[in-house]
Amino acid sequence: MTPPGRAHIQALAAALPLLDVGRLQEWGRILADRLPAGRRLLVAGNGGSAAEAQHLTSELVGRFRAERAPLSAIALHADSSSVTAIANDYGPDEVFARQVRAHGRPGDVLLLLSTSGTSPNVLAAAKAGRELDLTVWTLTGPAPNPLAAAADRAVCVDTAEVATVQECHLVAVHVLCAAVDSHLTEPAASGGGELEGVRRLVVVGDVLLDRDITGTADRLSPEAPVPVIADSRSTERPGGAGLAAVLATREPGWHVTLVCGLGQDAPGARVRTLLDEAGVEVIDLATSGTTPVKTRVRAADRTLLRFDTPADPLQLGPLPDTVRARLEEAAAVVVCDYGRGITSHDELRQALTNVATGRPLLWDPHPKGAAPVPGTALAVPNTDEALLLTGGNEPHDLGGDTARALRLLTAWPVKQVAITRGRDGAVLVADPDAHPLVLPARPATGDTCGAGDQLAVTTAVMLGTGRLPSHAVAAAVDAATAYVRAGGPAGLTTPPSHGWPGPLELAARVRARGGKVVGAGGCFDLLHAGHLSLLAQARRLGDVLVVCVNSDTSVRRLKGEDRPVVGEHERAALLRALDCVDGVLVFGEDTPEKLLAELRPDIWVKGGDYSGRRIAEADLVESWGGEVVTVPYLDGHSTTTRINRLAQQAGTR
Repeated sequence: MTPPGRAHIQALAAALPLLDVGRLQEWGRILADRLPAGRRLLVAGNGGSAAEAQHLTSELVGRFRAERAPLSAIALHADSSSVTAIANDYGPDEVFARQVRAHGRPGDVLLLLSTSGTSPNVLAAAKAGRELDLTVWTLTGPAPNPLAAAADRAVCVDTAEVATVQECHLVAVHVLCAAVDSHLTEPAASGGGELEGVRRLVVVGDVLLDRDITGTADRLSPEAPVPVIADSRSTERPGGAGLAAVLATREPGWHVTLVCGLGQDAPGARVRTLLDEAGVEVIDLATSGTTPVKTRVRAADRTLLRFDTPADPLQLGPLPDTVRARLEEAAAVVVCDYGRGITSHDELRQALTNVATGRPLLWDPHPKGAAPVPGTALAVPNTDEALLLTGGNEPHDLGGDTARALRLLTAWPVKQVAITRGRDGAVLVADPDAHPLVLPARPATGDTCGAGDQLAVTTAVMLGTGRLPSHAVAAAVDAATAYVRAGGPAGLTTPPSHGWPGPLELAARVRARGGKVVGAGGCFDLLHAGHLSLLAQARRLGDVLVVCVNSDTSVRRLKGEDRPVVGEHERAALLRALDCVDGVLVFGEDTPEKLLAELRPDIWVKGGDYSGRRIAEADLVESWGGEVVTVPYLDGHSTTTRINRLAQQAGTR
């Protein structure tokens, strides 16, 4: 008989070689990108897993091996006052989830440890993290388990022994810390001294000063039929390539250098100050000239008037050696041409040509600018620019944009061309003999100023991390759409959201810019035409629709043990896929009152079958000035009736 101690060691020796070290190292690289850029790591677990979680945070806030800056990492179970207060007021299942909602921001990472993968409080935290657009990882025991299914990524230890799982988790913590240290402290193989995990993006282009005058317009002037703007305020930001550079600074783990020409005037000095405040390194090539100023007058989230100040042409001096050095360090380069002449600078064009052989170069052209340099990986004109650049007469549709992309691919020394199509997404052409790749966008309303810059920057960043152009442009279309939904340039005053904004964040942004938030709720089991009618009508009542969906356990309490037919994850995914739905939240109670207190919709919608009845959550919604309304009910569509009919049909076969 094997002694217990020897058997324990043998179990550990069998499990350790199966540990997914590659995934842990990838997690370390992501943490090394995000944490120094202002993101944080939230960690939680119960019992022994709590000890491992706290071990991890102590190594990151302190140090593991190498000396480096402290990193933000919070063990949620370590705050005993919060844990006991939340457990007392909200129940033990909420002890981590409520802290995730308090501390988590889009782009943060949530790491959850559980040997079983079934702990209700950890599962609730994973759900809260996904709703807030955190990146959710988990260390668990054997798969499959509910926690691994609820996370974005999981490292699962394949052993039945709980102690062995915990010991492997300790090894995983050390592997993760070593990977973070490696990415933050070891010099990259190339790149002029840049740290691996901290990349450089060089933005080249023309810079403007953008100014918005925003107010309310609720009456016409007695002098003329023009709106009177009251309560106005003025905001300024870098425009053109300057805006692209500012957007790039919001990408975790990237240093940004802007090569441009700044006018020798007050607007130029103001742009320089704004760029410095954003953390952009500026290399100014101008020796004289003035800075264009673009002013928009806006009310009710719409532009009423725009006027541009004239600007003298810029005179550009010789290319300094620092530009060549920064280009050699760059992981990617993006040219944002606004037709002011910088892309015609001979020395700069030669430097860009040289660098295009070793790293991705993206070119966002302008009809008045120069053509892309040889070796350009991708050109991204929009439909109107492509129309002027090609002189074609094809219609403004998918076929016309594809034809224009093919013409530019033939005319320019570029590898691929993507025509950006606004709300219709983009079309990518890589080979005249191949089919085009169409990349649709999700519906979005809002200020589109800068959406093209967001698309260009995201594409360049993705290319700089080794992604294929097709993947890069697809991610960039989503990023540009999220940028519009977040308020466009007005969203620059809020922390960046990497990926799609969570429903609560999206609702807050819409409300902040004066829009109406609409909510609707229900089980939505076996999605049918009645549901679609309800949601389509609800969306037309405001600017954003967030649907609150009963969890599986909630549906079982309300409908019986044989329900739901479709699980909560699939039901939420189907609802998110609808164009009329902007976000989905899942709740576990019988009514969504806790969720409504966070969402605070301006309008809460129920189906017409509730007409004549007082809805349970009405008092809550009305307490903050919200309205509860019903919309016409589509007769003949009942999930319960449909399920019963299917059961009867199955029984007669």
